[in-house]
Amino acid sequence: MSTDLEDRFEFTLVAHYNPLQDIETKSRETIELFEKWGMSSRMKSHTFFFNKFFQPYQREAFAKDFFASSVVSSTLQVLTPLEQWVSLNMDKVTVEQVNASIINMDFFDRLYTSGAVRESSGSIVKCFDEMIDEFLVSDELRKVVLGDPVYESLYSTEERNEFLFKIFAHIVLGGPVNQYEDNVKPYLDTAKLLYKSLVSVVKDTETSSLSISSTVLKVGAKVGGIKMFPSSREHPQSFCYLVIDNIKRHVTVWYHIWS
Repeated sequence: MSTDLEDRFEFTLVAHYNPLQDIETKSRETIELFEKWGMSSRMKSHTFFFNKFFQPYQREAFAKDFFASSVVSSTLQVLTPLEQWVSLNMDKVTVEQVNASIINMDFFDRLYTSGAVRESSGSIVKCFDEMIDEFLVSDELRKVVLGDPVYESLYSTEERNEFLFKIFAHIVLGGPVNQYEDNVKPYLDTAKLLYKSLVSVVKDTETSSLSISSTVLKVGAKVGGIKMFPSSREHPQSFCYLVIDNIKRHVTVWYHIWS
């Protein structure tokens, strides 16, 4: 008869692999872009091996066991008001399913016909400064990712819940001190690179079609009923995702903390 311990997911840190470090090793330009966008000092990723097959319906249990793991809790850190990274033991978890079905960058072609990005050059169209959801917005691209009513129909709610769209939005919005791009290409190139490093793709042997095999969860954690991870303050740029690869039995956590 199985015990509760045997039913749990157990985790071991994969010390030799880190998606962000892997990207930065291959591309010095990407390191410079994350620094320019004010994200590099506030963003972390780690990969863990887990012990048994994962089913999508187990997402709540998986996330709960993930944060309850002593290996995970000693690895994940939060950013204090003094800009120091410290570890916390987290006891309650929130979980949201994130879509992961997009397999090519054609998904963003509509940006060029929307009026947000110039079709001929990729230049981002500027606008008068305005505040949207705590962000000072000076261009039409940021209006797109923040869901401004002008662009509300450009991407559906379901499409905005796609992991690729979320990655793109996160890097467009950047950190608290962000030097924005004038052209969309660096955002698209970096989103593609990060997406490919985080998710796994499988090929159907009969049809040769490609699909994403990873399960993506957006998660948060509480200590004593108070949300502490990824941040105690709710903000669109304080986020944490678990990307679960059942084939390798790897889960990668990618998180960024605004403040």
